[in-house]
Formats: sequence, structure tokens, C-alpha cells
Amino acid sequence: MRGTIALIGFGEAGSTFARTAGWGSRAAAFDIAASRRSVMEPLGVRPYDSAAQAISGASLVLSLVTADQALAVALECADILSPDTLFCDMNSVAPGTKRQAARAFAEAGKRYVDVAVMAPVSPAHMAVPLTLSGPDAAMAHSLLSEAGFGACTMVGDAIGRASAIKLVRSVMVKGIEALTAEMMLAAQAEGVADAVLASLDASERRTSWPDRADYNLDRMLVHGRRRAAEMAEAARMLRDLGIEPLMTDGTVMRQKALGDLAIGDPPEGYAAKISAVSARYKGEH
Repeated sequence: MRGTIALIGFGEAGSTFARTAGWGSRAAAFDIAASRRSVMEPLGVRPYDSAAQAISGASLVLSLVTADQALAVALECADILSPDTLFCDMNSVAPGTKRQAARAFAEAGKRYVDVAVMAPVSPAHMAVPLTLSGPDAAMAHSLLSEAGFGACTMVGDAIGRASAIKLVRSVMVKGIEALTAEMMLAAQAEGVADAVLASLDASERRTSWPDRADYNLDRMLVHGRRRAAEMAEAARMLRDLGIEPLMTDGTVMRQKALGDLAIGDPPEGYAAKISAVSARYKGEH
């Protein structure tokens, strides 16, 4: 690869990549926290005092900042980046945020790629799955692979698609984590944790996610009102235990909303079911 790899943000992800790949002086970095220099220097990464300095002469820029800074960093780089440099926005932000950033790059005649990091950086390191989308996704695939990333997948030329895959998936993954916390707080308070976990193990079914999505939607469309009433009682139990039912209250509302649609005989397949739900929602608003 000609030119350097510039990292904007040198937290866990940036430092892990630089260390594992052994980029050394091939990498230049800037982090708003001056203390991160103490991490850069032992790795041989060249520290700079600004993003503009770090990206000068780079062929590949990796933006790895906090979500609240991602757009500002992208807009700054759109103004100063060389047209030959590729900007990979690897931050976990909404698809709309990345589309907004990409418009600034397009207007400036610069290259921008939406990159979603699909798993924790540790312990995967350079094998962490990356999904790439945008008109320059193929170029990103080549440069990232050359830099040492071993699991890059292109998912289309539309900016925002990679991030949409990650964040929609996160609705489930992070939601399950939050539900686990709410469940275990209640189980511990009632002294039934072992029995609850054993019951979940006994009822666990190995099914594909398409089948699971179809089943879950079907249950809510057919029995949503009854299930909402049951979950309202679960929310009452949590309150009695002094636990705020943040997730359970949401479950009550979602179950009731789908049950109230009164789709008496749901169509077969998750795609048809969610299409019917979407159509009914649009008809009501």
C-alpha cells in the first residue's frame, strides 16, 4: 500500500488494530485525548496534533472515534482529504448519519465508505468481521485486506447499508442483554434464578432466525393483547421488587400494538407478516 494508514481516534479499536497488524511507522494517528500518545509511541505509530496532520499523505483513513464525534470528524476530513485518499467511517452511528457524511464527501469529490464493525474488536483483532458499503466499497475491500483485515464483506454500493445491518441487528443483540439484566435482577430478588435459568434451558429450541422471526411475529399478531396483559403483570412484579421495568414496559406496548392490529389470520412467512404490519401502520397514520 502506498502512503500511510491514518487513524482518527486511537482507543481500543485503533490501538488493537495497530498492535495486532504491526503497522508501526506505516500508521499515523490523532486522538483528541493527548494521553493516547503514550499508547501510540510504544507501537511505533506516529502521533500528530491534529486530524489534518495525521491524514496528510495517507492512502487509507480509518475513523474510529466516539459516536457523538463521528459526523464532525467526517465533515472535517471531507474538506481537507486528498481526492486519492479513501475514508473508511468505522463508527457505530445511524445510517442517516453516514449518508449525511457521504454527501459532504461526494460534493467535495472525495471517497467515503460505510464500514460496520460487526463484532467486538477483542478477541477477534484483525479477524473482526467488517461489512462495507458504498460506491468505493471494492477499493476499501482491497486496501483493508492489504492492511491486514481478514474478514471484509461488501454488502452493496448504497451508503448506510452496512451500518443498517449492524444497528438493526443490535436492536436484538443489545436488547437481549438489557432483558437479561432485567430478568436476572427480578430472579435474584425472588430467589428463583436457578429455576428460571433451568426453565429457559428446557424450553430453548434450536431454530433458524428466519423461522424464529416468523414464529415470534405470529404469536404477537394472534395473541398480542393477551400477552400484553401478562407482561403488564410482570411489570407490576418488577415494580413491587423495586426494579424499574424499562424493557418490560416496552414489551407490553409492542405486544399490544401488534395485537391491536387484529390481523386475524397472519400470512405465512416473516416477510409477509412484517409487510402486513407495515401496511396496517401506514394505513393508520
